[in-house]
Amino acid sequence: MKKDILSILPAELETELAALGEPKYRAAQVGKWLSRGVRSFEEMSDLPKTLREKLDEVFYLYRPQVLSKQVSAFDGTIKYLWELRDGNAVETVVMSYQYGNTVCISSQVGCRQGCAFCASTIGGLVRCLEPSEMLDEVLFSELDSGKKISHIVLMGIGEPLDNFDNVVRFLRLVNDPKGMNIGMRHITLSTCGLTERFDDLAALDLQLTLTVSLHAPDDETRSKIMPANKGRGVEQLIAACKRYYQKTGRRISFEYAMIDGVNDTADHARLLSRRARDCGAHVNLIPLNHVEERRFRPSTQGHMKAFMKILDENGVNYTVRRTLGSDVDASCGQLRRKMQKTESQD
Repeated sequence: MKKDILSILPAELETELAALGEPKYRAAQVGKWLSRGVRSFEEMSDLPKTLREKLDEVFYLYRPQVLSKQVSAFDGTIKYLWELRDGNAVETVVMSYQYGNTVCISSQVGCRQGCAFCASTIGGLVRCLEPSEMLDEVLFSELDSGKKISHIVLMGIGEPLDNFDNVVRFLRLVNDPKGMNIGMRHITLSTCGLTERFDDLAALDLQLTLTVSLHAPDDETRSKIMPANKGRGVEQLIAACKRYYQKTGRRISFEYAMIDGVNDTADHARLLSRRARDCGAHVNLIPLNHVEERRFRPSTQGHMKAFMKILDENGVNYTVRRTLGSDVDASCGQLRRKMQKTESQD
């Protein structure tokens, strides 16, 4: 079986090439070509032909293809649909802010978590992404857009902690000084709350930002819209957040999609305030993106204002997420769903 060369760390590549009888410096040459987005070993023109042939015998090299690219006329947000080596597809979004360009990447094809308001989970989990596939989402978004990527959020299709080992290897690859060298403090990982992995992640002390898709502060509401809450519960989730903060010193953020008539009452706001204070969390309020297949609607402006007033009164640190790419299916999973429906109609 050929090995995935793009999932190998630079130091590991030195060892791999040494086993092929090659000097260590060849690893840097190969790595330079890979970072340029080459699609074959034959393109590595400054390597001896014999080495290129060896590489082709031992490793495989596949880069994603652009199936769709949408550019927002409002704010320049770019949404990509990438075709993977097995014909599956994932989405990536490039967003520009004052501090730089952020890429939002997927970690799985589909998702098994079943959140009731999300398009990504419709159809369930197909498979986990390899470290190389996540890395290429970042690299090729940068190469195609011409925008230097400074920040990464793992908040696209899939649950990162459900693909733990591959995600950790991806993080090490994208952070490596010989690679893209993106600092861990510029990387955000978003989870629906797989608490059994929080301590594992904290033990690595990666210094990334962990955000929790909370979306409801009580078990009754959260279990209805987020099946991952069942068997864990909000109290267990808050306890895991506290442990993570104590171990890493990195403040947790709560993602909170405002859903009309579901999680936007005064009681929800008061309980959310208590939860946030319990573990020193920042709250990121999100105007819900409407998904065609889902019945949920975003909270009204009146409900949003009343909700924020209660957070203010309780001294909660919060922000309201700026809506980007509303004209390019920027909500996770929508573009992939359109492709799937088109294929089924054909």
